[in-house]
Amino acid sequence: MRLTVWRFLDGNRAHEKQSAALLAGLRECVDEVTCCEIREPGSIAALRPAFAESLRALPRPDLLFGAGRRSHWPVALAKRWFGGTSVAINRPTLPIRWFDYAIVPEHDRPAALENVILSQGALTEPLPRGQMQRGTGLLLMGGPSKHFRWDARVVERQLAELLAMPVDWVVSDSRRTPAGALELVSASRAQVQSWRDCPPDWLPQQLARVEQVWVTGDSISMVFEALQSEARVGVLQLPSRRRVNKVRGAMQRLVDQELVTDRIADAAHPWPGGREPLNQYYHCARALLRRCGIL
Repeated sequence: MRLTVWRFLDGNRAHEKQSAALLAGLRECVDEVTCCEIREPGSIAALRPAFAESLRALPRPDLLFGAGRRSHWPVALAKRWFGGTSVAINRPTLPIRWFDYAIVPEHDRPAALENVILSQGALTEPLPRGQMQRGTGLLLMGGPSKHFRWDARVVERQLAELLAMPVDWVVSDSRRTPAGALELVSASRAQVQSWRDCPPDWLPQQLARVEQVWVTGDSISMVFEALQSEARVGVLQLPSRRRVNKVRGAMQRLVDQELVTDRIADAAHPWPGGREPLNQYYHCARALLRRCGIL
């Protein structure tokens, strides 16, 4: 069985990782997948005849997909012009009915429509197995968000507990991490890796290597990426901005399922491992192909 895929790219690394994950799942499900990568021109430019003309030389698509709002118009228009099955990854800004299917994280609470495929978190690519090194850990720091406040004292207290443990820690920040948040880390023996200096493959390599990963509670996408690894996954608590918080609710479900721990003390105990990766990239690809009548 062969598929031709048009994958629309918007230059956002997080979005492109999700569409790459779906592509990886498709390639595990069918014999041959030909992928045409298309740099989306933006919503307004997609309406111009030049955009349609630029696609005419490509082989006709079986599937068209992209992640991120800038990909929505190009995907929808290209499907109208050239056919194929259109897929929005994540909840689209356009009406969901404008796409044949939408793959949406369940914590975004999409409408229960026939064309919605629910994923448990964001789609992430598979990681190498069997590379875990005992006694190693990764701390991933987010920052204030629309769902969580950043309480420096709360974060520092949890960091101090983790850094005091006999673990070879690597700590990385993000664009949202407040200035000065890593001062406590700098005074420890932990290795600090700035997000500015991380090559594209740095995080997958670290996730495949470490025995445990701890993530601040604002970064649910990073938690789901860590759950693709063999490591223990822990979450650092942050105060919620409001009583109703869908991200906090999704995180609590992971804790209740014992996929994630919120107890800092667990970091001191050896990790028995044995947890299977979520493999949402594969399950959603199979669900999509089944709904299309391909499997």
